Amino acid sequence: MFYRPEDGHGLPHNPFNAVVSPRPIGWISTRGAAGDNLAPYSFFNAVAYVPPQVMFASTSAKPDRDGTKDSVAQARESGVFCVNIVEYAARDVMNASSGAHPAGTDEFGVAGVAKAECDTIECPRVADAPASLECRVGRIVQLPGDANFTVFGEVTGVHLRDDCIRDGRFDVMAFGPMARLGYMDYTRVENLFSLTRPDV
Repeated sequence: MFYRPEDGHGLPHNPFNAVVSPRPIGWISTRGAAGDNLAPYSFFNAVAYVPPQVMFASTSAKPDRDGTKDSVAQARESGVFCVNIVEYAARDVMNASSGAHPAGTDEFGVAGVAKAECDTIECPRVADAPASLECRVGRIVQLPGDANFTVFGEVTGVHLRDDCIRDGRFDVMAFGPMARLGYMDYTRVENLFSLTRPDV
């Protein structure tokens, strides 16, 4: 099968986001004039080591947020955001926080997620996340298409949960990170193997 996106794929559901998988989930927390917000984004990744930088992208809009969603609007307003890493044990509360609630709704409360304050930025974080990355917005890029925005941020503070540090390493097997597979499908990281690069 081959298709050009502008012509359509002819399938019952769009295959694109299932092809690009698995994708890590950035559980983005923000604070703005309307209050605190928490929402998961599977268009998320790390993009640089030094200084450490990450991105998340939002691809839809709410009528009360001027062409985008709460996370982008509040990151633009405050200049900061926090990425919280999602573990398998938090799958249900993460999903509960993904609803399209009116601006000003605190998804921490809606989903029953414990909240803590960040250290380097004025922003909430998920208190018991395996890791949280405090970020200052570097730039927000509007992409082609309606409501497509990518938010880049420089990491200014890193929280690592103590039980996830083993033998001097952040051990992802300690908590089983979740990833998005497309459609309504997710996966849990359960197998790990190492490869030595040829130039090491």
